[in-house]
Amino acid sequence: MAVRVLVAEDSATARALLLHILGSDPDVRIVGMAHNGEDAVALTATLRPDVITMDVRMPGIDGFEATRRIMAQTPTPIVIISGHYERKDVDASMNALRAGALTILPKPSGPDSADFADQSAWLLRTVKAMAEVKVVRHRLEQPLARPAAPPVTAATQRARIVTVAASTGGPAALARILTQLSSPFPLPLLVVQHIAAGFAEGLARWLNGVSALPVRVAGERETLRPSTVYVAPDDRHLSVLDDRTITVLHSPAVNGFRPSGSVLFQSAAQVFGAGTVAVILTGMGDDGLSGLRAVRAAGGCIIAQDEASSVVFGMPGAAVEAGLTDVILPVASIAARLEELTA
Repeated sequence: MAVRVLVAEDSATARALLLHILGSDPDVRIVGMAHNGEDAVALTATLRPDVITMDVRMPGIDGFEATRRIMAQTPTPIVIISGHYERKDVDASMNALRAGALTILPKPSGPDSADFADQSAWLLRTVKAMAEVKVVRHRLEQPLARPAAPPVTAATQRARIVTVAASTGGPAALARILTQLSSPFPLPLLVVQHIAAGFAEGLARWLNGVSALPVRVAGERETLRPSTVYVAPDDRHLSVLDDRTITVLHSPAVNGFRPSGSVLFQSAAQVFGAGTVAVILTGMGDDGLSGLRAVRAAGGCIIAQDEASSVVFGMPGAAVEAGLTDVILPVASIAARLEELTA
């Protein structure tokens, strides 16, 4: 059965491009077009699409507010598609993720672009994958209670660095974890988040606004500091050089990803050995798996987000299936475990 898509986009040019791409796949059927946020909310209620592509900047209510209302009234998988990188638009996109949208994609370039075929294929793959996600109602922002994590064994109480990899659903999961961590936190935290090009700086800024810990985009040969979160920049790997220094690399993508969780995990394991804590969060695919093997070989601790709290269980599921994880936790319990590991 074809995936039923509602397109919410106010620009006639962008709307035509999306319709062209989505209409090229026989497994996708466009059931409606919304020209503004109000239309998106109303058409979702009447058409009940399988997935929505949602612009951020629209007249009337924007994509964030439309997402918030849809997730409160008619929960539906939403893919944010944005071509705007101004601060207010990036912040709206990030808030839409926290309100229940599943992922962000850049607006595809025109057919004359060299990247058009790849962008179109990724858009179609994402829309079809997100249509399978079971979303839940978001009435209000949920209180950030912290269920207790399972007891920590003596063998895992040697943490020296925390490394995290996430993809689809990751920004909201990261926000949940960072909001719950106490400040100061005794270790640096390094984060690889797969996100649309142009959004890494906005992600770091948004996380910095919700976290008690400072969050910044990592730079070349930067000194590691405790109680600081370093996010991989756009299209660069994040790597540990030594026990005091990190850097960013333009080396080739790993399994199609740059930044790659595997590069981060492997470099941390080489430097910090058994003191490495690796956290694998929600996301499509299996990025991070080879790096987690290096963490396991070095004696580090591996935490996977559980299936129930993951938007997509691909990345943590691959780690679980490979038998690499020490513990599998709901996202609400991961901060508590990290604090116990550093107690």
